[in-house]
Amino acid sequence: MPDGKSPAEWVNPLIDTANRRFFFFSSACRPFGMVNLSPDTARSGAWEAGYRYDSEFIHDFSHVHAWQLAGIAVLPAVGAVRGHQGSEVFRSRFNHEDETVEPGYHAVTLMDYDINAELTATDRVGFHRYTFPSDNSSHILFDLGTELGPCEMSDCHAKMVSKTRMTGFVEAAATRRRPKATRIFFVADFDRTVTRFGGWENGSVQNVATSISGKDSGAFVQFDTTDDRVVQMKVAFSYCSINGALRNLETELPHWDFDSIRSKAKVVWDEWLGRIQVEGGTDDLKTKFYTDLYHAILGRRRISDVDGGYSDQTGDTQVIRYIPKLNDGSLAYEHHNSDAFWGSQWTLNVLWSLAYPDIMHNFCNTLVDMYKNGGLIPRGPSGGNYTFVMTSATSTHFLVAAYQKGIRNWDTAAGYEGMVKNHGPGGLMSKAGYEHDTCIGGGIEQYIEKGYVPHGIEARAFHCDGAAQTLEYAYVDWCLAQMSRALGKDEDYKSFTARAANYRNLYDPDIAFLRPRQADGSWLEKFDPMKPDGWNEGNGWQYLWHVPHDVAGLSGLMGGNETTAERLNGVLAKAEELDF
Repeated sequence: MPDGKSPAEWVNPLIDTANRRFFFFSSACRPFGMVNLSPDTARSGAWEAGYRYDSEFIHDFSHVHAWQLAGIAVLPAVGAVRGHQGSEVFRSRFNHEDETVEPGYHAVTLMDYDINAELTATDRVGFHRYTFPSDNSSHILFDLGTELGPCEMSDCHAKMVSKTRMTGFVEAAATRRRPKATRIFFVADFDRTVTRFGGWENGSVQNVATSISGKDSGAFVQFDTTDDRVVQMKVAFSYCSINGALRNLETELPHWDFDSIRSKAKVVWDEWLGRIQVEGGTDDLKTKFYTDLYHAILGRRRISDVDGGYSDQTGDTQVIRYIPKLNDGSLAYEHHNSDAFWGSQWTLNVLWSLAYPDIMHNFCNTLVDMYKNGGLIPRGPSGGNYTFVMTSATSTHFLVAAYQKGIRNWDTAAGYEGMVKNHGPGGLMSKAGYEHDTCIGGGIEQYIEKGYVPHGIEARAFHCDGAAQTLEYAYVDWCLAQMSRALGKDEDYKSFTARAANYRNLYDPDIAFLRPRQADGSWLEKFDPMKPDGWNEGNGWQYLWHVPHDVAGLSGLMGGNETTAERLNGVLAKAEELDF
C-alpha cells in the first residue's frame, strides 16, 4: 500500500473487546478458519465469556469460538496439577504490556507461571509454542469438560496413543438454539516425549492414567523443561472423526516450524484484507476500516475437513457426508457454520458478493446441501444442526443476492425449490425463532390468508412478533419474486410480488404508522411506536422504514416524498436527542 503498511498491519484486534460476545474475538486463526484459537478471560455465558480486555486473568486458550459452539480448552502451567479444582484456581494473571495481538498470532505472558505463550494457526490446526521456566513439573492442562461460552460439555474423552500424541473429543451439549449435541474430535501432537499423562474424573485427580472420560473430566501432559524450556503443541480437530482431525493435521501442518506458520498467517490475512484497498484518510480511519473488514471475514467458520467430510445433523442421527470434488481433485466448495442471515441484506450480501464471492459460493452450497439432506434451507447452521435462529426465511435474500450477482455455481434449481418451500406452510416462515419441533409461531397461514401475521401468536419459540414478521416476510417475498422472474417462473413471480405488498395491511392511516394487528383485524390498542410490542429487537419507529423493496409505495402511504422526508429527518433528530 502507498503508506508502507500492509492491510493486516492496520488491524487492531483489541478494538471493541471490553464488552462483546464469546465468538467476537479470535486472534490466532485465519479467515473463516475452523480453528479460532485465543485466550478466554471469562468462561461462562454467550455474552460475558471469551476475551475481555479489562479482565485480569486468563483461564485457558480454547480452540473453538463460534456461534453456539466452543471447546478444547488448554492452559500451560507449572507446579502441582490443579485442573480438577477448576479454572478459578489454576488461572493466571496477565497484562497487556507483555501481550502481542495481531491477525493470526497472539503472544502473552502467564505471570503466575512465568510462561510465555505464543499461538498461531492454519485453517484447521492450532499451533502453540510455550516457553516454560526451568522446571521439571511443567505441564499442559486440557480442561475438556469445562463450560465455555454458550456451551456446557455433556461428554469428553482423552487418551495418549503414543508418547507424543493424544486423541479425544469434547461433546458440546445441546442448547436452546442448537438442539443436538455436537462432538468435536481432536488430535494433539507434542514435539517432545510426554513424561507423564494423567487427568481427572468426577473431581478426583489421577496422576497416572491411560485415558480419561466423562462429563466433567480433563487431562494433563507433563514435561521436564529443566534444560530445554520450549514445548510446542499442535491441536487439529474435526466435526467428523479422529481420523478426520488427523488428516487435517497431516495435510495442513506436517512440520514444527512455528515462525513460518505465523508468517504465513499474516500473508493470508494480507491477501484477504487486501482485496479492498483504501487511500487517503487518517491513520485512525484506516485502522477502523481494516479492523471492521477483519471482523467481517473472521467469523462464520469452516466446518468441513480437508477431504470434504462434514457432519450432517439435520436428521435423527448424525451422518458423515462428503463434498464433491472437481476434475483436478480439489473440493468443489467448503461448508461453514453461521449465525442468522437476519439483516445480512445490509451487510454480508453486499460485501461478500463484491470482495469474497468465493465465500458466498461456499455458503450457497452449504445452505442447499442442508436442504437436500434435511428438507429445509436453514436460517443459520451450527455444527450441522438447524438452529432456526431469529425469524423469517432470511437465507432467501442471501441466495437471491448471490444469483442476481452472477454467483451461480450451486444447485440453483434445488435452491429455488427449497426457498419456495420455506415461504409456505411447513417451511421457515412457519417457524419463529428457535422453533425446532413445531410450525406454529411463524404464522405463515394467517399471512397468506389475512395478508399479515397477527399479534400475539403463542408458541414454544422466540420472536413471535407478528408485525415484524409481516414486514420481513414481505421483503423476502419480493426477493424471491426477483429470482422467479429471472428463472421465467411467471406465476410464482406474480404470487410473491403480490405478497410483497402485505406490508400495506399494517399501515394505520389514522396515526400514519405501521401498526400490529390482532387476529380479528383490529389494531393493537395503546400502540406506542417507542415500545417493542409486536416488533423483533426493534420498535415501531424503526420498523416503520422496513420496506426496502417499495420505498415509493411506503412514501405514498405517508402522503408523499416531502412528508416522508420530514418524518425521516424527525426520527433521526429524535434518536439523537434520546442518545439512541
